[in-house]
Amino acid sequence: MKQPPFFSCTLACCVLLLAACNNARQRSAAQTDSTVMTNAAADSLPGPYATDTVKNFSKVIGWPEGKTPLAPAGFVVTKFADSLENPRWLYVLPNGDVLVAEAKKSQGLLKKAGEVISGKAKSESGGGSADRITLLRDADGDGRAEVREVFLKDLHSNFGMLVLGNQFYVANTDALLVFPYQQGKKPSGKGKQILALPAGGYNNHWTRNIIASNDGSKIYVSVGSGSNVAENGMENEARRACIIEINPDGSGERIFASGLRNPVGMDWAPGTQTLYTVVNERDNLGDDLVPDYLTAVKDSGFYGWPWYYWGQYEDPRLTNPDSTMKARSITPDLSLGSHTASLGLVFYDQQSFPEKYHNGAFIGQRGSWNRSSLAGYKVVFVPFAEGRPGQPEDFLTGFIADAARSEVYGRPVGLAVLPGGALLVADDAANTIWQVRKE
Repeated sequence: MKQPPFFSCTLACCVLLLAACNNARQRSAAQTDSTVMTNAAADSLPGPYATDTVKNFSKVIGWPEGKTPLAPAGFVVTKFADSLENPRWLYVLPNGDVLVAEAKKSQGLLKKAGEVISGKAKSESGGGSADRITLLRDADGDGRAEVREVFLKDLHSNFGMLVLGNQFYVANTDALLVFPYQQGKKPSGKGKQILALPAGGYNNHWTRNIIASNDGSKIYVSVGSGSNVAENGMENEARRACIIEINPDGSGERIFASGLRNPVGMDWAPGTQTLYTVVNERDNLGDDLVPDYLTAVKDSGFYGWPWYYWGQYEDPRLTNPDSTMKARSITPDLSLGSHTASLGLVFYDQQSFPEKYHNGAFIGQRGSWNRSSLAGYKVVFVPFAEGRPGQPEDFLTGFIADAARSEVYGRPVGLAVLPGGALLVADDAANTIWQVRKE
């Protein structure tokens, strides 16, 4: 029987409403975050203090038995390893073995820097740092590492790792060390310091990542700022908020790029000589300031910190005595949302994932504390076309257990791609490494 027009309209509205509610529930279940902004939105940012500054620290409750993060259809998520001790960063050796930096910011560094230990800092630093690198091996290819061995120990808030020829490099928070290396064998001895690095300071900017140029002639070292916005004076920010370039023996140091508040993840876009980094931006300007970002790193480029953000937006807490700095401040390539703590970065250079993922970038968003509703706490994927990044899309979600209570199961950070094409995700808060592979 033909229905009256008003009935059809009412029915259609109900269907649409139910669909919208269902979609909302699905988004909530997957913890999809709407804070990732397009570049157009980032070009018209809200004013400073448009919302109140908040402290919204997440509570890590751990993953219930049998529960895993959520990946798109066609992918399988499994535990590659668990029961680790703050597995922060990952590195894949030439033979496919996986190295895990188990470390965190030590209480000693907080005291050395004269820093007041806030609730946030306590949550990051409590219990001390394992200060070691663990080797994991999945020899039978079942998606779980059956071999676990200590690769190096007695380090100092270690993070970045690198094999270059017959040398193995480790970036402690205060020094770059090098060890003789032979594939299949563990380094021995204490290592040789080839570069001293500034240590201590604000928040969790203790991480020192390293990556070699494609030809192996240079090493790049990321060093985060020692403060939020240079509140302790620029004299305390020497060689910080930057990427340092050196020769493999530690000589020839120069600042490759500056004004990068906390650059952590670094990787080369496949088939290019272009270095990309993700940057964790500043706090206390409101919910939607300042966007973390992905950007190509220009030689001698200046990215604004501490005086400017997102190009030439002025931070109202500072005055810049040098007017030329504003003109030099580079607008980043892609916004990743404010307070997402975008730290992990790896380009997908394998073939097992569907073609849309080839040569794109995966980014680990560990989640931050300075937003009224949680942001980040997921892995996003950024497609690339003609050498330019497209808009981020959620890839691995489900880390937020209860947004209203600020409860999370874990916090994704370091990423690595295995030779067979699977993606590894270090969940340092849950002491777990997840593997995502094609079904």
